[in-house]
Amino acid sequence: MSDKLEIEIKCYCDSPGEIESRIKSTGAEYVETRSESDVYFNHPARDFALTDEALRLRRVNDGCKITYKGPKLSKTTKARVEHETTAGDFDEIRNIILSLGFVESGVIEKERKIYSLGESEISIDDVKGLGVFVEIEIIGELKEEIEKELFDTAAKLGLTKFERRSYLELKYFS
Repeated sequence: MSDKLEIEIKCYCDSPGEIESRIKSTGAEYVETRSESDVYFNHPARDFALTDEALRLRRVNDGCKITYKGPKLSKTTKARVEHETTAGDFDEIRNIILSLGFVESGVIEKERKIYSLGESEISIDDVKGLGVFVEIEIIGELKEEIEKELFDTAAKLGLTKFERRSYLELKYFS
């Protein structure tokens, strides 16, 4: 089994319009804007809050994805193993997960505007109840060069206030 890593940083964003202009000025290409509703589940036999794992079912516009995220592997970024696949019917997948004994631990709703810049994906997330954030992400192997690239991109965008907690942690466990 090959583990791909999602390596990302999250930044608070006080001026979304200004940041979006800066993103465009870097040559980033607009990909899409989408509505996402994430339902997180906790394991029946271990507490994901303690193991730093996540099981998420995401409704994306009219589609559905299921994702497992492993514990964070870096002290500076949110690098972690991620397994994700398209799933079928959102409600049926949710019912299967609940039938297996998992319990819902929270729901996060957001509008996400996505840009692509080289190997990076830059998202402006308007998260219901939490505010606006920018996520900069690369999928690959955890290397200092990749982490440096993420922070360099943030600096170019004028982003300086970083957050390692997930939206779920910020909403429910802060």
